[in-house]
Amino acid sequence: MTDEPGINVLLVTADQMRADCLSAAGHPLVRTPALDALAEDGMLFARHFGQCIPCGPSRTSLLTGMYQMNHRSVRNGTPLDAGFTNLAEQARFAGLEPWLIGHTDTTMDPRRFHPKDPRALRYEEILPGLMQFAPGSELGIDDEDWRFRLRELGYECWKEPYTPISGYPGAAERGPSYAPARYKAEHSDTAYTTDRAIRFMRYRQGKPWFLHVSYLRPHPPLVAPEPWHDLYKLEDVPDFDVLPSLEDEKALHPYMPFRLDRLEMDPCLPFDRPPNDNPAWRQARATYYGLVSELDANFGRLVQALKDAGEYERTLIIFTSDHGEMLGDHWCWGKELPFDKAVHVPLIIRSPFADDGSRGRIVERFTENIDIMPTIIEHLGLEIPLQCDGRSVGPFLNGGTPDRWRDEVRWELDFRSVADDVAEREFGITLDECSMSMVRTDTAKYVHFAGLPPMFFDIVNDPAELVNLAGNADAAAPMLELAQRMLNWRMVYNRREMTGMSLKGGRQDEAARERRIT
Repeated sequence: MTDEPGINVLLVTADQMRADCLSAAGHPLVRTPALDALAEDGMLFARHFGQCIPCGPSRTSLLTGMYQMNHRSVRNGTPLDAGFTNLAEQARFAGLEPWLIGHTDTTMDPRRFHPKDPRALRYEEILPGLMQFAPGSELGIDDEDWRFRLRELGYECWKEPYTPISGYPGAAERGPSYAPARYKAEHSDTAYTTDRAIRFMRYRQGKPWFLHVSYLRPHPPLVAPEPWHDLYKLEDVPDFDVLPSLEDEKALHPYMPFRLDRLEMDPCLPFDRPPNDNPAWRQARATYYGLVSELDANFGRLVQALKDAGEYERTLIIFTSDHGEMLGDHWCWGKELPFDKAVHVPLIIRSPFADDGSRGRIVERFTENIDIMPTIIEHLGLEIPLQCDGRSVGPFLNGGTPDRWRDEVRWELDFRSVADDVAEREFGITLDECSMSMVRTDTAKYVHFAGLPPMFFDIVNDPAELVNLAGNADAAAPMLELAQRMLNWRMVYNRREMTGMSLKGGRQDEAARERRIT
């Protein structure tokens, strides 16, 4: 695999996309023909998980190959230490110039800059080594390029593009997410990002390139242009995984009322009746599904452009997301929760070097977003930095299974707020105790809070995670086992760049890489 020169790399990330929202993954309603086709010609990783929540920390893990406990960019806006390398810098060692179209949600170390440099105080800044072809940011807040394009096209909504059409027929009955956006589908943020990506690929045609296309969708706001806003009928939407009442949900754990009273992605839906009996809730899901299908259609345009240019066969294509979306499960919208739906994301890889007999394979082993960087670096023929906590999935792509592959997944969520002490006051804990860490196996999940009681779920008998067994005496032994696994994980995966090195007696000894984590 690593001896082949001259490949392209197309890394496509959606934002806040659940793993189950693919027809290739068996969703009963959502249709994603373009992504399904890529899975058929590549490989679908069915149990793939993001590393942390929310967007900034998760994307930092994806682009550095590191667990949050090591890179410590724990919230949106938390700077990434300048001492770490990243995927863009590594790709340059292969002679490529990595480009970004869209947003990253990463924040740079202000110590890198002069105090008067605007980058020193900027919430979102592209990683060192990365070039930005078309600007973009979460929610289009600073996405002047797309907004200016709307203005050029004569849209009066260009300042607030996600405001839906007012008084739209049926919106009163179906809820606030039913009315379409005030721009045409061909002028949406998703279409605009795709147009710029296709333009980039045409410009670079015939030369190896590296492109990260970062879509905002299906991230809220839940507003979709016609016809995507009405593609799926609320009557067909699958039921929500919820407890009978909001009070029951809050009683699950002390963290639940804190989060449910402060939804970080509040779609402004009525809570006057259970979600399964609430048309507005079902419509919000239907609109999210429409945004997924709009994204899929535009992804199909990217792939077709590759084929038209004769570049498809020599391009490594990776599609994934930073984290998931609760989408009304547990009475919650957003992702800042310990449940699988918040972090289980799609991963599809089409490698130009893969064994043809493995194409169309579905991998059921656990994979994590920290595996993306090592996989790309291996394809480029480079040595994977010791900084990386993840591993290349290359052996899967060739029909095998890597030795000593993980049988669990881990992720983290930090719910601190540096700007105020709301969580600290709510729970009577310190800033650095506002965190939780999850370990999940085939059968169970353990959630450890630094300053609050734990949670424990029987995944076999309770896949929706509706019963917290942490206070059950019968759960004590399996909880202890997973707590010990978590401790082992944190000990083994601590930062290790120089821990295999020894300077003594005028010489330097360094342990062989095969003795390290492999």
